[in-house]
Amino acid sequence: MAVKDITRHPCFNKETAGSCGRVHLPVAPRCNIQCNYCNRKYDCVNESRPGVTSGVLKPFQAAEYMDKVLAREPRITVAGIAGPGDPFANPAEVMETMRLLNERHPHLLFCLSTNGMGILPYLDDIAALGVSHVTITISAVDPVVGARIYAWVKDGNVVYRGERGAALLLERQLAAIRGLKERGIVVKINSIIIPGVNEDHLPEVARMVAGLGADIQNMIPLKPAQDTPFAGLGEPGPEVVLPLRRAAGGFINQMTHCKRCRADAVGLLGDDQSGALCGTLQACAKLKSLKEVLARPYVAVASREGMLVNQHLGEAGAFQIWGQGEGGYRLVEERQAPPAGCGPQRWADLAALLGDCRAVLAAAMGETPRMLLEEHGVSPHVVTGLIEDALRAIYETGDLKVLKGRRGGIAGGCCTGTGASCG
Repeated sequence: MAVKDITRHPCFNKETAGSCGRVHLPVAPRCNIQCNYCNRKYDCVNESRPGVTSGVLKPFQAAEYMDKVLAREPRITVAGIAGPGDPFANPAEVMETMRLLNERHPHLLFCLSTNGMGILPYLDDIAALGVSHVTITISAVDPVVGARIYAWVKDGNVVYRGERGAALLLERQLAAIRGLKERGIVVKINSIIIPGVNEDHLPEVARMVAGLGADIQNMIPLKPAQDTPFAGLGEPGPEVVLPLRRAAGGFINQMTHCKRCRADAVGLLGDDQSGALCGTLQACAKLKSLKEVLARPYVAVASREGMLVNQHLGEAGAFQIWGQGEGGYRLVEERQAPPAGCGPQRWADLAALLGDCRAVLAAAMGETPRMLLEEHGVSPHVVTGLIEDALRAIYETGDLKVLKGRRGGIAGGCCTGTGASCG
């Protein structure tokens, strides 16, 4: 393994922030806790906050993206994974990404940002892969306070709420600090300053994590996000942040140059290039592996007459299955849809039915079927217009945005049903 200068991490060492850059690889979409300040649903290229990304990458796509980033910005010294969910709710994807980066760019520093809930089984793995820095977000060390911050905590298939969930999360977080320090990994603690919830408690957080060996703490003012329980709270200003940092600084070194980075942040801390590289990231997100192409050669279409994509996903009694043929596209077969009225199970059954399809095209669809299809590897697209035009876009570029603006282009809205009938 290459010898690395761990001082060249701009988030942990302010002196290198103007000369060393970082890239966050968004390969971890799922999360195992729900914080009352977090909403990963929205994205704006001009918005900088955790949980926001312009795309999600698979490990091989992340490796390709890393190549392109380094060609454009050679000052990058750190490759990190900070979501948009949690790395250890997506361990297979994260470990494979780190493995690929080790092969291609062993000189880079590797870091992870996590809530700490699921990291314990992977401590030896991340140490072996050369992860040198880990950030754990700990905003409470009292389950009573934590219960106000976390809506739920998921351990495997079990969901815990209230103080029980907060206590379980805290137990894992404190054990993670110990385990990381035993393996020589640098640990940063992110603590969100939430007005009226935990301001007075944060110096105690600093005292406890310092006692376990954490190296630095980052006090981050809450940035209220739309459609969250904390959306109505104000953003703490310097009059709140600076005294807290002084108080906590008696226990642990304080980070004072945080930029509240996106899950796809790239570049120097003071010169983020995520907007400029948004197109590159999205292009890499559309890359298909040879295995995927061979395993999913078809496209499913919801159509009334076989010429147009013009049927709602939930209304389709059958789906046309299209594939590539000589000089164009061919109708392979028609498959009967699962019966209506089975709730989310209907969409899981549909995903299984379309297991050899890379995409499904419909004139409209609800959020529940969209989510379940994506989870099973079938890309859902809301489109209207000629089937042939949509197939050409799918097979040739993987991008249906080319149909925007045409008569019968991508539909502007979708149903938000629950799956009982239309989805």
